[in-house]
Amino acid sequence: MLRKPFKSPFLLSLILGFTVIACNKESIDTEDENELITSVKLNFTANGSTQTFAYSDPDGDGGKAPTVSTISLKPNTTYTMTIEILDESKNPVSNITNEVATEKDEHLFIYTPTPSSLLTYTYGDKDSRNLNVGLTGSVKTGAAGTGKLKVQLRHQPPVNGKPSKDGSTTPGSDDVNIDFNVTLQ
Repeated sequence: MLRKPFKSPFLLSLILGFTVIACNKESIDTEDENELITSVKLNFTANGSTQTFAYSDPDGDGGKAPTVSTISLKPNTTYTMTIEILDESKNPVSNITNEVATEKDEHLFIYTPTPSSLLTYTYGDKDSRNLNVGLTGSVKTGAAGTGKLKVQLRHQPPVNGKPSKDGSTTPGSDDVNIDFNVTLQ
């Protein structure tokens, strides 16, 4: 039996179109990479006095273990808190704090105390879409005790030209993820 050649251009176009669509994977294009951060400083100010607690990892991931200060604050006290982040692998040292402030629409600091009664963090700054940033805020400590404070900087750049930052911790990736021990006494 002899077959006739395929003569329906519409049907052929439809089949080829579905084939191309099925093989085309959607690309997710993020526009920025994560920052290299070698030092994080938390500055707590109350009654005109500032205490600074630091994380330092001058050689970056791998190599020597980082050093992390224990945060020691007074119980039942309200502090103004600011954060400073640096890349000390560069000469001169790169102040990433300024970059985060400039790109605040793409960054979110998250402060998670364990136990949750240890302290309460209230954001003091917003981005252009009125979403939290976390470069500055206030901390209200709880009763005397110990615990941890997880400090995360979520890098949430646009994806395919659209903002990914939505006020939650979900989009993006960590530029910083540090656990500080905390003592309230």
